[in-house]
Amino acid sequence: MKILVLSKYDQYHTVRPEAEIFISLSKIGYDITIMTKANYPYTSPFRQAGIKVIDFEAQKKLNASEVQFIKNELQNGKYDVMHMFNNISMINGLAAAKNINITCVLYRGYSANVNWFDPTLYLKLLRPRADFIICNSIGVTTIMREKGKVNPQKLITINKGHKLEWYQDIEAYNIREELGLSKDSLLVVLVANNRNMKGTKYLMESTKYLDPKKNMHIVLVGRDLNNEKNLKILNKHSFTKNIHFLGFRKNALNIVKSCDIFLLTSIKGESITKSVIEAMCLGLAPVISDIIGNKELVVDRESGLVVPSKNSKKFAEALNELYSNRKLLEHIKINAPKHIANRLSHDNTVKKYEKFYKTII
Repeated sequence: MKILVLSKYDQYHTVRPEAEIFISLSKIGYDITIMTKANYPYTSPFRQAGIKVIDFEAQKKLNASEVQFIKNELQNGKYDVMHMFNNISMINGLAAAKNINITCVLYRGYSANVNWFDPTLYLKLLRPRADFIICNSIGVTTIMREKGKVNPQKLITINKGHKLEWYQDIEAYNIREELGLSKDSLLVVLVANNRNMKGTKYLMESTKYLDPKKNMHIVLVGRDLNNEKNLKILNKHSFTKNIHFLGFRKNALNIVKSCDIFLLTSIKGESITKSVIEAMCLGLAPVISDIIGNKELVVDRESGLVVPSKNSKKFAEALNELYSNRKLLEHIKINAPKHIANRLSHDNTVKKYEKFYKTII
């Protein structure tokens, strides 16, 4: 089978779960060609795996020259499948595939902003030329079927799996020392940029149920989390001195590695959130909201705690329980990476891709 992939492999760590799928497929005999910029960090690993890299990335929707460039490659390369992962690639790739005998496969990684009456979706996800859509979670598949009104036969659920080995070389950064905290302090970390969907206001509201005398501290990594709205809520409560805003940090994973609990307060839009998987691979106990997609990440009280979305009191209760019940905390921290290895592994992802290809053949 000959496969053409259109995607953006610009940030090595961010794109790794996707990029490694095609490296693994190439190693077991699939003929893979990838369209992406040649100066991106994954170009060298691709070529080492025997993957042909075409120095091209679509920049403008329905740009005539870009569509023609893709069409020429489809016509000359005689591909069986074209995978498109980002919006512009989907729009231009589907336009290029017109009147060409090829199976067009799209990707959907998050559950927000899907409605059958949205005209922009008919340029990509809801376009009839899209033969299949690979969804990153059961939750995304459900949203595509119920809100997008997509034919269920077009929807394929395959998680982007991870390998624990990818995180073995991550060294813990001593954030306790930087913040002047004791070595035995319990650290809770949240990594996100300030977006409404991340639900950070519910974390701020949860602090009224947290005791500042406890040796528990919450570390927030990301842009604009100390915004006026969050600070207004936080400053009402005495726990404010136990909250630490770090802003954007390039060593976010190293900071996460040094913590005990990973917090995700999202209220919508998630699939199987990559940051949570990373934290679980690093041995943290996740405390996450129960929105669609998230619930697939953990087994409650085994590999994480699942909390009702938008419920500040329940988030506080979960943190207080893990602070008081260190046996449960350690149980979850041990089981979290095992859960990824068993249920959300890269090897399982590759096997599911193979099964999918055999089905469409």
